[in-house]
Amino acid sequence: MDKKDLRIVYLGTPDFAVESLRALVDGGYNVVAVVTMPDKHANRGHKLQYSPIKEYALTVGLPILQPQSLKDSEFIDQLRSYNADLQIVVAFRMLPEIVWAMPRFGTFNLHASLLPQYRGAAPINWAIINGEQKTGITTFFLKHEIDTGDMIEQVAVEIGENEDVGSLHDRLMVLGAKLVTKTVDLILQDSVTTTPQPNLPTNELKSAPKIFKETCQIDFSKSVREIHNFVRGLSPYPTAWTEMNIHGETQSIKIYEVKPIEEIHQLAIGTYRTDGKTFLKIACSDGFIEILNLQMPGKKRMSIRDFLNGTHLCEI
Repeated sequence: MDKKDLRIVYLGTPDFAVESLRALVDGGYNVVAVVTMPDKHANRGHKLQYSPIKEYALTVGLPILQPQSLKDSEFIDQLRSYNADLQIVVAFRMLPEIVWAMPRFGTFNLHASLLPQYRGAAPINWAIINGEQKTGITTFFLKHEIDTGDMIEQVAVEIGENEDVGSLHDRLMVLGAKLVTKTVDLILQDSVTTTPQPNLPTNELKSAPKIFKETCQIDFSKSVREIHNFVRGLSPYPTAWTEMNIHGETQSIKIYEVKPIEEIHQLAIGTYRTDGKTFLKIACSDGFIEILNLQMPGKKRMSIRDFLNGTHLCEI
């Protein structure tokens, strides 16, 4: 089958999904429609905010579906009217069977981990938070249980010792786009070979649940390596945070970059060490975390030198 004859519906929402859609469009594949999240009101000004996928789809003239419910009968009829041969999902919601089973070639998903590890909403973050040295991307066909379908292709990548989630996200996004088009080509050539995901014991599986603000607070009772991984696994988004007493007021400070220092000390956990000009270190269980880059409420992200230049710190 020629790629122009394969009718594709693409489902996705965030920036991570745009690169794969762009690769399909630029590669001449026949994307007949896009499904993305409904518009939402931005925090400031209450203006409607489009998803990154919608913004891109508008620039290339693709039909856009934005259902409130994926089980809505009107949406199902609209989706069916596009007569898709294949559906591709990248960073979207969990689909009901009536949607993922609709195309004759099924629906495949691009997931940013080496399945079966890190099933869930935040695989890139959790791989770094847990100190992994390797991760990757996987394409697989959807089935009932989320992220458990038979695997089509996988690509592994090394994680840098100091790499943050922003850098890894962008690398996997580009590699993912290549893997999506490769997977489509295998389907076109009728040469797909699938592999069931290994049936690992539950205690050997690492999950990747959604991350919330309250779970992003730094626990300085942990080791410096754990905290270092935690911070870079949340940087630049959604960002680790801690509380500091600044000008006599406790404030929540976002922490983007730190340096782990393993050192024996007798200080209480959470105690600050600073010269007031060039460095700020916080005592942990086995050393210090040196803060390199942070952001105060209502301010821009800044270096520790800029922060200390205008701040008088008080120990909590």
